[in-house]
Amino acid sequence: MPRAGQRPRLVDVAERADVSLATASRALAGRDGVSAEVADRVRQVARELGYVANPYARTLASGASSTVGLIVHQVDDPYFSEIAGGVIQLAAEQGLLVQICQSGRDPDYELQQLRHLIAQRVGIILISGSGYDDPRVEAEARAELAAFQDHGGRVAAIGRHALGVDAVLPDNEAGGNALAHHLIDLGHRRITVAAGSVGLTTVADRLAGVSSALRQRGLPPTDLAVVHGDFTRGGGRAVTEQILNEHPETTAIIALNDAMAMGVLSTLRARRIPVPERMSVVGFDDVSVAADLAPSLTTIRLPMTEMGRTALSLALKPRSTRPRRRSTGHLLVVRDSTGPVPAV
Repeated sequence: MPRAGQRPRLVDVAERADVSLATASRALAGRDGVSAEVADRVRQVARELGYVANPYARTLASGASSTVGLIVHQVDDPYFSEIAGGVIQLAAEQGLLVQICQSGRDPDYELQQLRHLIAQRVGIILISGSGYDDPRVEAEARAELAAFQDHGGRVAAIGRHALGVDAVLPDNEAGGNALAHHLIDLGHRRITVAAGSVGLTTVADRLAGVSSALRQRGLPPTDLAVVHGDFTRGGGRAVTEQILNEHPETTAIIALNDAMAMGVLSTLRARRIPVPERMSVVGFDDVSVAADLAPSLTTIRLPMTEMGRTALSLALKPRSTRPRRRSTGHLLVVRDSTGPVPAV
């Protein structure tokens, strides 16, 4: 055990956790070869002792770390690539490098990536993408980030409610509300939502906005069907097939992100269903290609590049007593993919 006033060492963690030095090192670095139970015990002991690897602690204390770790859900989704672009822009201005990791919307893998970045001794961690509506799922990530910050690391998130860190929060509920009002104004009543996976807070928030618009217009909830799938182009294609088979009365599809909307348009084109003459389609995010689709996509615009810059700028500020929040605002951009409800 460490003597009074002495910094805890890795050997102290290993002895207290009753594991070998090699096992303790692998567990704290998030590497394979250690069971989840043992890894959790080692990390808990490290937190109790206040252990931080010396090189990492020296790097943070000196402010010398020049690497930003960015975790996104999916690197080939234009939403995340545009956010990453904003992070990279500001990082370059500040003389920082950016290391990008992909979580695949898997909270366990995201936690592994987070621990990997900490083990790599990055100075700043940014997490971008939806949170998870079960607070237990994010509890471990929250604990890791709190310890990282306590030892001098800096953190910010985009689109996350419950990590206890500075956050940029997209205007998800208000954007969903605006999309639904737009379609209702065009006469649509048989609206189906192509939603992402159950359990994502972004999906829940955008869906809540759509539902509230129906209530505000005095429309029964039965007018809204919801079909869940992957939050990707492939998910959009699969969900559209399901909508056409199970909800043939649908006249408008709300895709809860632009990636899904691209899949929706692809399937409708393959099925020779004209947009918007037979089916209106809307998306969410306004990624850079949305205006170039055929037809061009009606969607909610979020300032994605600026969101990336804002997140990094928050992380570069001194840590505040309470987490700071920055709302993005939103803009409904009407293009060619929506039109009046078709005549019976």
